[in-house]
Parts: sequence; C-alpha cells; structure tokens
Amino acid sequence: MKCSYLLWDRQHRRLGQSRDVLLNDCAPAVLALGVRRLSIDVDDEFSTVKSPAPKCYRGPEITALFSVVVDDLGVCDAIERSLRHAGFDLAGYLVDESVYCDYGGNRHSRPRDWPDGQRSPGVVAVTLLTRPRRFSQAEWLRRWHGRMSPISEQIQPRQRYVRNVVLRPLTAQAPPFDGIVEEVWPSAEHISNPYLFFCAENPWQLIKHMSLMLYAILQFHNLFKFRTTTMSEYLVKN
Repeated sequence: MKCSYLLWDRQHRRLGQSRDVLLNDCAPAVLALGVRRLSIDVDDEFSTVKSPAPKCYRGPEITALFSVVVDDLGVCDAIERSLRHAGFDLAGYLVDESVYCDYGGNRHSRPRDWPDGQRSPGVVAVTLLTRPRRFSQAEWLRRWHGRMSPISEQIQPRQRYVRNVVLRPLTAQAPPFDGIVEEVWPSAEHISNPYLFFCAENPWQLIKHMSLMLYAILQFHNLFKFRTTTMSEYLVKN
C-alpha cells in the first residue's frame, strides 16, 4: 500500500533546510519502521525553476511530497508523528500508483544508475489534480490514463511519469485532491524553454504540440485548477 503525504513547512526554513531535515531526521526514523519504499520530492535550491502551469489558487505551494509503501497502515501514525515533530503540516492519502514510464523507458533518460538517497538527475514536477465533477471516476481515469498520458509522452521529454490516484484521505481535513502526479524532466531548461518542453524544432511544431497538449488537458481537467510545484527527487529506498 502506498501512502503519500503533502507537506508544508510551518517553520518556513530556507531552501535546502527542509530537505536536510527530511533526509537526515525523518527518513531514518521512517525507515526504522520497516517501510518497503520511501521517496521524497522536496523543493530545494536545485529546483527553483518556475512551473509553466498557471498558479490560480490561494495559499502556499507544498514543500514536499513524502511517499512510503507499507505492509500495514498501522505504521502511518508513527510516520505522521515524525513529520509533524519535524515542523511540517501535512495531508496524507492512500493512493493507487501506476508508473507510466520509468528511467530508461524512453529516449529521454538512461536506466537508473545512482544509489538510494542520492538526488536524481533533473527536476520533478509534482502536480495535484482535482477531478471535474462532470466526469465519473471511471470516465476521468479513462481520459487521464488513456488519452492524456499517451499524448504527453509523445510530445514531451519526460524521463519518469508516476500517476497516483487518490483512494481516500489518511489525515483529517486533507484537501480533496483526486490525483498526485510526479513527472521528472531532464533539466530546469527543459521546463523553462518551451521548445524543449514540447519537443519542438520550429515555431509551427511548437504551436502544434502546444495545441495538442492544451486540448488533451481540457478534456480531463480544469486548466486553472492545476497545482504544480517543481522539486528535487530523492529515492531513499526504492
């Protein structure tokens, strides 16, 4: 079972300090609980590139995404205590993970060859999704997994793409998100440069790919309800 926690640093530490607390303090405590996997996506000094997604929501962006795979949800209380003790507000979700593409799965990346705990190359964009209520859950997943994912894979230089469908909240008053997306890009420039972001070689191809992407997005989500934060990825135990 995969549990994903959205974290907000209530102490408002400088870039890099939240990462150090998560890796040096929280990760060892959580690993001692016997979790099967642990990954940390965190906003730090290596991921300061601005996301191309519009920011049309109030409140701060998330500081980190802290994800574990466990055999028993009973350990979640201890995980949450550790994160809160470290100075984070959190919202937890039980999710169903599907990896559309992993490292080495396409021409944009090599197979993973770096050790657990080391920062992954590139920049990860963590996006929080809210299902439009005009779609049933089944129809929304069909549009997201069956249409949006293949189109974006075709025209964007993504190295890794993890889709997490929210099954239910684990913490009280967790915001009602329906999906958590993790997309790894080769570099900050691949996010900031539209020609790289859309795999375009000329202005006409850029317009075509941007139009395809916009159409695919509008078929499953409200463009102005995306919540995307760029982060660094640390696969602590994978």
